[in-house]
Amino acid sequence: MPATGDTAPDFTAPLANGDVDSFTLSEELSDGPLVLAFFPGAFTSVCSHEMSTFDDQLGKIAENGATLYGVSVDSPFALNAFRDELGIDFDLISDAEKSLIEEYDVSMDFDALGVYDVAKRAVFVIDSDGEITFTWVSDDPGVEPEYEEVIEAVNAAN
Repeated sequence: MPATGDTAPDFTAPLANGDVDSFTLSEELSDGPLVLAFFPGAFTSVCSHEMSTFDDQLGKIAENGATLYGVSVDSPFALNAFRDELGIDFDLISDAEKSLIEEYDVSMDFDALGVYDVAKRAVFVIDSDGEITFTWVSDDPGVEPEYEEVIEAVNAAN
C-alpha cells in the first residue's frame, strides 16, 4: 500500500462530473493538492453519509487550494446518478476496471454478501509534487474517516 511519504501511483480513469470525462492524476496535481476518498459503493447508507459529509467540508478543502475526488468501482454512469441523488458538488472517479483499488492496495470483499473487489474506505491526501502526505484506511466499511484530520492534512499539504 502506498504510505505517507511515497509518490502517489499515477493513473487515468473515467471522471463522473455530470458528464463522463477523463482524469489523470499527474495532470490534476498542477492545480494543487488533492484528496482521494475511496468508498465501497454508491447508493449505500454509509457511503452516502460519507460523501455528503465530505461535500459539507468542501469549502474547507477548497480554501486550502485542494480538490476532493471520491473513488469507487461503480461505473461513471452510476456515479453521476449518485452525485445527482446526493446533490454533491465534487467529482467522482470510476475504478470500474478495479486497477486503482489494486494499485492503492485498498481492495476488499464482502464474502457474506457475495460482493468482491470493492474499495475499502480510505483517504489519501496528495500534495502538488505527487507525494502522499496523509493516509487513512479502514478494514471496517462502517467506519468513516475523522473529517477534521483530513482537513488538517489538507492544510499541511499546501
